[in-house]
Amino acid sequence: MPLVVLRNRLVLLHHFSELFCPVTAMFPVEGEGSLDTLRGILVSSTKEATFRKVVQATMVRDRQHGPVIELNRIQVKRARGKGGLAGPDGIKSVLGQMVSKMSLLTQEALFLPHRVWKVKFVGESVDDCGGGYSESITEMCEELQNGALPLLIVTPNGRDEAGTNRDCFLLNPMAKSPLHLNMFRFLGVLMGIAIRTGSPLSLNLAEPVWKQLAGMTLTPADLTEVDRDYVPGLLCIRDMEPDDKVFHTLEMPFSTPSAYGNDVPLSTRYRRIMPENRLEYVKLALNYRLHEFDEQVKAVKEGMARVVPVPLVSLFSGYELQTMVCGSPDIPLALLKSVATYKGVEASSALVQWFWDVMEEFTNQERSLFLRFVWGRTRLPRTIADFRGRDFVLQVLDKYNPADHFLPESYTCFFLLKMPRYSCKAVLQEKLKYAIHFCKSIDTDEYARVAMPGSGAASSNCDSDDVDSIASDQLGSFL
Repeated sequence: MPLVVLRNRLVLLHHFSELFCPVTAMFPVEGEGSLDTLRGILVSSTKEATFRKVVQATMVRDRQHGPVIELNRIQVKRARGKGGLAGPDGIKSVLGQMVSKMSLLTQEALFLPHRVWKVKFVGESVDDCGGGYSESITEMCEELQNGALPLLIVTPNGRDEAGTNRDCFLLNPMAKSPLHLNMFRFLGVLMGIAIRTGSPLSLNLAEPVWKQLAGMTLTPADLTEVDRDYVPGLLCIRDMEPDDKVFHTLEMPFSTPSAYGNDVPLSTRYRRIMPENRLEYVKLALNYRLHEFDEQVKAVKEGMARVVPVPLVSLFSGYELQTMVCGSPDIPLALLKSVATYKGVEASSALVQWFWDVMEEFTNQERSLFLRFVWGRTRLPRTIADFRGRDFVLQVLDKYNPADHFLPESYTCFFLLKMPRYSCKAVLQEKLKYAIHFCKSIDTDEYARVAMPGSGAASSNCDSDDVDSIASDQLGSFL
């Protein structure tokens, strides 16, 4: 097709999107001519701009933060012991504690453009001006994916180490108690907050989850994305020769493995798959797997609806919704540089150049650790506007003597990194790597001055011995 024709079509789609999006309220949410039938036609940027206008119109701007909520992270570590759930059903996790206090989150608080709650970490000297709030959300995202909670499961492909989406998670179809569903509702609240505030969540959910949250119907192809062998297995049963002997020999039960991995009976009429019922089996098995997450998805969407207009979410594809909630796991340094300011040092100095060189050499995971160290988050906002005027501040101080014996300090509430005037790039890299791996917790105490191996005392933002189980997570391989 000629390039000019493609260009004209693109222009037409943009024009149609600009005309349609401002009048979306005039169209039905469901049924014929509904919004979801147009999600593949409308231009993403125009859809999101329209969605954000609706969200902005409901912002509450006369408060600094929502209710003060006490969270006990020390309790989480003790409850998990050597791993596993943080207490029965994960109730002692940070997310579990938040769910128990969800009634404190009023509609007014959920409509704030930032800091929906203010955190008081029990046993930690944290004065939350934003850093504690960000840290609490980061902690909850980690809990969802590290086994502290029963809400998410690894995809079947991940368990089998085969196919795509091996590192992704699904909603747990077995988590359906009233407590679990409340936890899923709070997960929806977190997603809504991420959209409203422009602060992305570090969640690695498989694309079929996002498709369902966007109101899209799953297809067999979606199942294959997370469970490579399931649909081919059904097709094999469907196309088998109708030989009673073969079916009797195989003795295949009239049940199907769920995404969780347990066998689910599909009928009380049949015990085994036979030639005469195999087509019914394939139909029932496929229907079960396409809808096994419906209850959990419904709960998540109920939570989202407390924060953002869920009907308008049907304008977006699963991938577009994922981008709005989670941003990108890649951390673009160009975006971070664009909001960087400097104190006590010139932007053109060798020290600043060393810093950005080290950041360039960091892996994406190390950049994520750096963000958590300086801001309590693991991902950058998607755009400069979503920083909401908050600059990343790199301050170089001469009070450290000798400079090469001290670690950098961070102030997560202010997106501030205080750094000694290191003598060379190698020292800067060593100290920064140590800090981002070893000093993950946030604390206002001044007494945590830890000596680097073979060196003098170094100043960092590590916690006290009372919470060393939180601060002393795994060290990097560089140690």
